[in-house]
Amino acid sequence: MASAPLQSQSTTAKGPASGDTPVVPPSATGTTTQAAMVKKTAPKSDYNPADVSPQRRVQRSYSVRLWSVRHSRLLEWVYGRFADTFLLLHPLWKAIGYGRVEAPVKFVEKRVKGLMFDCRMCGQCILSSTGMSCPMNCPKQLRNGPCGGVRANGNCEVEPDMPCVWVKAWEGSRTMVRGDAILNVQNPVDQSLRETSAWLRVTAQAAAAREQAKASSDMGAAA
Repeated sequence: MASAPLQSQSTTAKGPASGDTPVVPPSATGTTTQAAMVKKTAPKSDYNPADVSPQRRVQRSYSVRLWSVRHSRLLEWVYGRFADTFLLLHPLWKAIGYGRVEAPVKFVEKRVKGLMFDCRMCGQCILSSTGMSCPMNCPKQLRNGPCGGVRANGNCEVEPDMPCVWVKAWEGSRTMVRGDAILNVQNPVDQSLRETSAWLRVTAQAAAAREQAKASSDMGAAA
């Protein structure tokens, strides 16, 4: 017995031929969307994710860093008082040994600066010269200004959702007392200093400069 021939479904450029029932996707029926179906079939738990878009979550990740740039003058003053206090403690650090105190100091420094500036612990901190915007957050790790790929909205060429580190550095420097320090040429990053304490290094250098100036002054007085 011959089987009935298969009927082919004819279509036109405008869609299915007349007489054929159009296939309507679930999202167009106004009843159930794909997102609703996924949400409905997801495992039930007490956790409800924040009702924000992924882009908004990315922007929030820079919120503290941008706050630091906006308050760069305040942080400049705080840093100055902190540096003076650390320098007063130089005899203590020297008595204990800079090598011995580095581990606990670095532990605190990494967390404080990581929270405030997304610090990468390069060991050569120049925040006071870059408007409290850490240049190590630049994907290219540029230390002397932005690249030529800054977007029209001031965001990074490599990470489109991230404000350019150097655009923010210039904005932050304009409110600082010593903001023109951003014009100083910075040395290339010394990779051997990574994961070391910039606080202790700067303190030791300042103490050495102070002792040298005092020795020179004493020699001049004796002469």
